[in-house]
Amino acid sequence: MLAAIGLLDAEDLKILQKELKTIYHEIKASHFNIEAGVEDVHSQVELLLTQRLGEAGKKIHSGRSRNDQVLLDLKLFIRSEIQKTVETVQALFHELIKLSEEHQNKLLPGYTHLQIAMPSSFGLWFGAYAESLVDDLILLQAAYRISNKNPLGSAAGYGSSFPLNRQLTTDLLGFDSLNYNVVYAQMGRGKTERNVASALASLAATLGKMAMDICLYLNQNFSFLSLPDNLTTGSSIMPHKKNPDVFEIMRAKCNKLQALPNEIAFIISNLPSGYHRDLQLVKESFLPAFQEIQSCFTMATFMLQNIIVKENILDEDKYKYLFSVEVVNNEVLKGVPFREAYRNIGLAIEAGNFNPDREVHHTHEGSIGNLCNQQIQDAMATTIASFNFEQVQTAIAKLIAE
Repeated sequence: MLAAIGLLDAEDLKILQKELKTIYHEIKASHFNIEAGVEDVHSQVELLLTQRLGEAGKKIHSGRSRNDQVLLDLKLFIRSEIQKTVETVQALFHELIKLSEEHQNKLLPGYTHLQIAMPSSFGLWFGAYAESLVDDLILLQAAYRISNKNPLGSAAGYGSSFPLNRQLTTDLLGFDSLNYNVVYAQMGRGKTERNVASALASLAATLGKMAMDICLYLNQNFSFLSLPDNLTTGSSIMPHKKNPDVFEIMRAKCNKLQALPNEIAFIISNLPSGYHRDLQLVKESFLPAFQEIQSCFTMATFMLQNIIVKENILDEDKYKYLFSVEVVNNEVLKGVPFREAYRNIGLAIEAGNFNPDREVHHTHEGSIGNLCNQQIQDAMATTIASFNFEQVQTAIAKLIAE
């Protein structure tokens, strides 16, 4: 871009690009250190270019500021980490769909108010979390779109007197568009992280709820699920214990991630426009959040690959009242008014004369007998495609090509 506006000649451009790629490969090979007294990675790169190329190395900071460079770094980091996050979410999604199909005919108690309510199924339960992930990724895709805008050229937040070609750097870096207004580009610092954190929190909420369900279902009072011994922990004094530590830690990590948007919001909430040092503190919690969420999803996928589902749960007598609605609806289908059927079955339950047929006949979309898993998979495929990661990958591959 600097060459395109006449701030670098052709020879400077050639040797700078070559040496920048050399430094890139040195970094990839872990042969790069920020020397004592050098402010950051940008200063170190500029120092190396100057040491190796002379005057040409001193020219690359033209039209730039540490502010827009760091903001650009954050955008590039966020893009990359969102893609990794999506990949780990996809893996869990496919495992959930697989389990939903595999166990679609195994009934499970459904609860409201933690009281036995109506028949559910493992097909519904696994599939519910799969569809929840679709909505979470729609939110993450919105955060990605907000992030995938180029701030470079906003400098310290007020632009430059150089005739910068910001669209050129936007295209070269594979961004969807620019942050056009240079003041807003810097105002996006903190806001971008908060938006992304909100999307990560939504994913964490889904995973945390699933972890809570699993902790309950592994409990002996439920005993709907079990795990191999090597995936549970024991007690120092109780030899019978098989604790779901993995899901308990996962639940806690997900709760911590759900607090992140509020933490960022409090740091940035009373800042005026322009850059402020407060924004440094956002990184401390925000940058590690991606590794946390990715590790949780990876571990959840592994654990579900080893989960054991109990069969014939509803054969136990304590679950017979789950079928009361089925019996009421069957009466209605025979022509009995709903309120009358409801009253009659209620009286039978009170009198101890309720002995239902334990079969369910649910056929509408999204019910026990019609899971709509294909439609959920189609929705996920559409959502994944909307990220258009290929655009970024193609652009970056061109930049670092020899």
